[in-house]
Amino acid sequence: MSAIELRGVEKTYGSTRVIHGIDLAVEKGEFVVFVGPSGCGKSTLLRMIAGLEDITSGEIALDGDVVNDVEPARRGLSMVFQSYALYPHMTVAGNMSFGLRMTGTSRVETERRVAEAAEILQLAPLLKRKPSQLSGGQRQRVAIGRAIVRQPRAFLFDEPLSNLDAELRVAMRVEISKLHQQLGTTMIYVTHDQVEAMTLADRIVVLRAGRIEQVGTPARLYADPDNVFVAGFIGSPRMNLLRATSDGETVTLAGIGFRPRLAALPQGAVTLGLRPEQFFQPEGETASLAVEVDVVENLGASTIAHGRLADGQPILVERRGKDRASGAKRLEVRFALADALIFDADGQRLR
Repeated sequence: MSAIELRGVEKTYGSTRVIHGIDLAVEKGEFVVFVGPSGCGKSTLLRMIAGLEDITSGEIALDGDVVNDVEPARRGLSMVFQSYALYPHMTVAGNMSFGLRMTGTSRVETERRVAEAAEILQLAPLLKRKPSQLSGGQRQRVAIGRAIVRQPRAFLFDEPLSNLDAELRVAMRVEISKLHQQLGTTMIYVTHDQVEAMTLADRIVVLRAGRIEQVGTPARLYADPDNVFVAGFIGSPRMNLLRATSDGETVTLAGIGFRPRLAALPQGAVTLGLRPEQFFQPEGETASLAVEVDVVENLGASTIAHGRLADGQPILVERRGKDRASGAKRLEVRFALADALIFDADGQRLR
């Protein structure tokens, strides 16, 4: 039995449909990340699971029980928001225990749960401080601690790291990952940052315009995307998506023809997908491309060359170690035919 199951879930505002028939099962103890661009419906979907938004049609089930008409407080879920939403006049301990005190939990049990959560989140020395005396990362940990003490059946995170700077975001990603390992509780996490999705998730749900584009492990989505949208959204730097043509046997890109490893090819326009790092030491049967370099970004262990093909299409090339691009204005790069992903004129993957 799945911990959280969505069956044909839809949401409309007036005549505008924003969520289109979502079917999804989240297993017990799984860490699932909803990712997609702004406005794709990921936060709306999370709020519907929490009960903060009514669903127009379909069913949401928790541990097999349909909860469409169950109030948020009775669903046994804890939500962590983008804003910390801490009471400024209360201490850390007061903020973490507030929900328990409101539900009549005994003082002894409340103190025990707060102490346990504080130990997990390394907040024990800060329990007597108020939010104004904490850093952004510490405030977010207090917000997470407030959720932990409720001992929910699942955690819902709505872009909890968006207000933190880059260094704190990395640190908090590690903390949330450790928290999941320690608690083993089901977690659903919303973000527009595909790096967060790749580093945290057991499975990623890629959303666009209120529809699921693909569901899979981070490795699966990175290496085996179903369409152009997923291919371009997952991965940093993003995949090169290059316009090409096919005669049914040979694909031609910037004047260079090669035969990809596919059983059948359509005739006409296709899109060729190659990740920037796939030009580095390719193995097996290869093809070559000439790249005119515009700008080189030096990242230390690697460089990213921003260039153009002979037909003017932009392309990114990552080089590593001693093979890093320097001041060269022209590169001859090779890629393995086995690495080339081909998409049809509608953006769907050809396999």
